[in-house]
This record gives sequence, structure tokens and C-alpha cells, in this order.
Amino acid sequence: MPTDSPAPADTPRTPPAPAAQSPAPPPERAALPDPGSGPTLRGPDAPKSGPATPRGYRAVFAVAEFRAVFAAHLLSLLGVVVSELALTVLVYDLTGSPLLSALTFALGLLPYIVGGTLFAGVADRYPARRVLVVCDLLCAACVAEMLVPATPVAGLLALRCLVAAIAPVFTGTRMAALTDILGEGDLYVLGRSLLRIVSQSAMLIGFGTGGVLLTVLSPRGAITVTVVTFLCSAALLRFGTQDRPARATSGEGAGGTLLKESLSGARLVLGDRRIRALMLLFWLPAMFVVAPEALAAPYADAIGAPSAALGLLLCAMAVGHIGAELFVGSALSPRNRSRIVLPVAAVGLLPLLVYAVRPGLPLALAALALAGAGAAYVIGLDQWFVDAVPQELRGRAMTLLTAGLMTVQGLGMALAGLAAEFFPVHQVVAGSGIIGTVCALLLVAEVRRTAPGQMSDTEGRDGADRHVTSR
Repeated sequence: MPTDSPAPADTPRTPPAPAAQSPAPPPERAALPDPGSGPTLRGPDAPKSGPATPRGYRAVFAVAEFRAVFAAHLLSLLGVVVSELALTVLVYDLTGSPLLSALTFALGLLPYIVGGTLFAGVADRYPARRVLVVCDLLCAACVAEMLVPATPVAGLLALRCLVAAIAPVFTGTRMAALTDILGEGDLYVLGRSLLRIVSQSAMLIGFGTGGVLLTVLSPRGAITVTVVTFLCSAALLRFGTQDRPARATSGEGAGGTLLKESLSGARLVLGDRRIRALMLLFWLPAMFVVAPEALAAPYADAIGAPSAALGLLLCAMAVGHIGAELFVGSALSPRNRSRIVLPVAAVGLLPLLVYAVRPGLPLALAALALAGAGAAYVIGLDQWFVDAVPQELRGRAMTLLTAGLMTVQGLGMALAGLAAEFFPVHQVVAGSGIIGTVCALLLVAEVRRTAPGQMSDTEGRDGADRHVTSR
């Protein structure tokens, strides 16, 4: 569970840096109401809102630019999932090696930390629309090269790594661009929520679609679909979104090498105590919650479940997450979404403790669905994070957030698999729930300590030269 990905506007939050002012929203967006409990946002000439004014998720879809971003995200994500499955089959057909076939999947996660750390500066150094379109075109070119019959297996794996290294830059830039399109309030929170829901759903739909395509097309034929989806995504972003200037227009972000800017941005982001605590609250629970997914196959075998049970075990957590996020986003006000962030983060992994009694399939599915529902706390955490990060650092911060999230999930899967070599699978999953809950409780305490008004400026910077970004 994420990608992507991974708190409401009316609660204590870190105030934005003085210089990090958001650009004025376009008239189309200015007239839309905040779907939460706050006052209606109006343009100077906007008519008074009536009962038919859209609210909640409908208000997000009322923004034309977001509709283009949403459609591009859906297309490219489905294409990526299909290509992952098709490329895995292609590599296995060419080599007959289960190791290389599995490595093809792993290479979709491992390069994230490299791309997210070394190239994060791109997100703030160049205009967002240009970055997004170029990333899509580069990915389309890489996938097109996979279609060439002469491309060796090593070349296929290298191209897979390159696409994975580009992904965090694209995702981080898009996350930061959403604050320009939707503002920094509740519309942004709901927009991020919709993209997360699509990511969860695409995993369920994409693998099914890929399996169907592979029954009528060759692996390379199925990969061709991905080239088309990347090109369509690029076109939607190019012609469906506005061209805005780069965030880093002066000072640290405007000069120096890209590598220096990227590493400097990572130092500033991780050096801020508040931002670091929020980022870890995204990362660490996600690292432990993937254990039952990583061990679904051996657990299904251990309890003697039928082969169809494996698919149910892999889907249950995503279904719980989608349902809970839709409920939290549509039924709770911004204030209440903020109130549940820390309590839900603290207890979200407790359902995994059910594995200690080696449950049968129905109880295991219920526990997984509840664990997935616990991840809905991030819908509130999104608001806290965007408020804590200065605008000129936002692209790099969100790129690093994406890269770290994917990396820790891959690491969590690997550690769960390693532990299962020495302990029964059900004990490993239960242990992940226990250790993850302890880590979550420590992080919750740290987030409380770093809340606005709870610490001095010096403690907040924690050694980082935060003032450099506020000039």
C-alpha cells in the first residue's frame, strides 16, 4: 500500500514561513467553497454560493485543472501497473529465471530513494508543468525502448530502474503543484486523498487488466499500452494545466548544481524537527503494515487456504483503506479529520496482533481490512505537512516524502521475508504490529511536542538553517 503515498485545516498546525506565500488562486478556483467547516472562499466578483454549490470531493472535481491531473494520474498509473506485470512475464520468458523475474518487481521500488534524493531539486528549480511533461515523455521513451527485440535483459532491467528513478520526481512535483491548483487548504487535502484512492484502486484493477491483456497480447504488446498512457498523460498535463513559474526563483534554489540543490533541500527538510517528525509518521507505520502483504502467500499455505485466498489476502488491506479514506474525506469536517490523526496513527497497526493466534481466513481478512482503514489518518497528516514546509522547499520535500515512503515499504517487505526464514509467518506479522505500534506511539509523542506553540524556534530548526529558505 502506498505510493503514493502516502490533517484538516482548523486544528493546530505549523504556520507557513513568512516568505512562503502561495500564488493567488485562479478565478475558477477562488469562487469554490472550502468543503470543510471553514468560511467560503470567494473571488471579489463571485456570487454568493447557493445550495447547489459543490462541496467535498465534488468541489475538487469542479476545478478543471485537477480533472486533467486526475485523468493523467489514472492513465499513467494503470499503464505502469500493466507494464510491471508484462515486463515480469517478458523477463521470465527470456531467461526462465524466477530470481530475475522477481528482481524486475523489486527494481520498481529500490531506485526511488536514488531519484528522490539526487534529483529532488528539479521539482523546485523548473516550472512544474514542464517537469511533469518531461518526466512523462522520458518514461514513454524508456518503455518504448523496452519494445525493441534487440534490447537485452540487462537493458530491460536498467530501463526499469530509470523509470523508477523518475517516478518520485514526477510524484513530488505533482503533489507540490496541487497546492497551486487547489490552494493549501481542504481542497488540497481532498485532492491528495483522491489520488491516493486511485493509486490503491489501480493496483486492484491494473493487475486484473494486465492479466486479461496478456491472454490476447504478447508481453511486448501489453507494454505498448504503457507508452500510449504516458503520452496521453503528458498531453493532458501540457494542455490541461496552467504554466506557472518555478518555486525557487531566488536564493538557494536558483543557483548551484542540481545535485547540490537536491541534497541541500534534503538537509533542510530533514533538519527541521517538525517536518522530520511528520515525515516519519508517514513512513514508519507504512513500513510495518506491509508485512502481511509480503507474507500473504506463505500464510495462505500455512492455514491451508485455497488458492483464491491469496488474492483476497492481497486485496483486503486496499479495500479497507479505500473505504475508510472515502468516509473520512466525505463525512468528517477538516477539524475532525485533524483530531483523529494522532489517535488513529497510534492504534492503526493493532489489528495485526490478531495474527498471534494464527487466525483463519475470515478473521485474517477482517484484521487486514481494519489495518488498511487505519492508514486513513494520512488524509489529515497531509494538511499538517503542507503547512509545515515553506513553499520554495515544497517540491523537494514532497519528492523526498514519496521516495522515502516507497523505499521503507520495500525495506519492510524484505525484513518481513527475512524474519519469516526464522520464525513462523503469523508470529512475524504479529511482531510487526507490536513493533510498529511502539514506533507509532513514539512518533505521536514527537509530533505533539513539535506542534506550534510547543517548542521554540531553535528547537524547531534543530540545527538546520531554516532561515535560508525564508529570504
